[in-house]
Amino acid sequence: MKIFIFLICFFMSTLVWAGEFQLTSAVFKNNGDVPQKYTCDGSDVNPPLSFKNVPAKAKSLVVTVTDPDAPEGTWTHWIVYNVPPNMGDIIENTNPGTEGLSDFGKYAFSGPCPSDEKSHHYIFRAYALNEILDINEGPSISEVEKAIRGHVIAKTELIGMYQKSPF
Repeated sequence: MKIFIFLICFFMSTLVWAGEFQLTSAVFKNNGDVPQKYTCDGSDVNPPLSFKNVPAKAKSLVVTVTDPDAPEGTWTHWIVYNVPPNMGDIIENTNPGTEGLSDFGKYAFSGPCPSDEKSHHYIFRAYALNEILDINEGPSISEVEKAIRGHVIAKTELIGMYQKSPF
């Protein structure tokens, strides 16, 4: 009987681990290069993204894209909130929720666009929340971060790399 209970506990813990909230893209791997199409050197549209294992209790998702390597400090490329948790995929060049104000002064995705010739990290973060955000339209990243405090039930990230061509 003890072995049977041990096996059930082991199996259940494996299921929990395998069910980790994930953010992926069909066009780049974690720590891989973001294709030029999704940058200011290309079409400057958001890449396709997929959510896996969104917690059942999630009422909404938030997605942010930031560049911590920007000379000015961390630079916000995209904020989108109140994304439906059952969406599954964000299709290329779409707005899946309500957009916040990026550091480009836009309410839209602005792709990787380093101002220097160094390779930059672009951190795509997804947050699963236990509520739908009720905040003023067009919030900044700091306003969104403040609004989600205490409501994040899961978080994941995907890192893309991009370096401008010297030519």
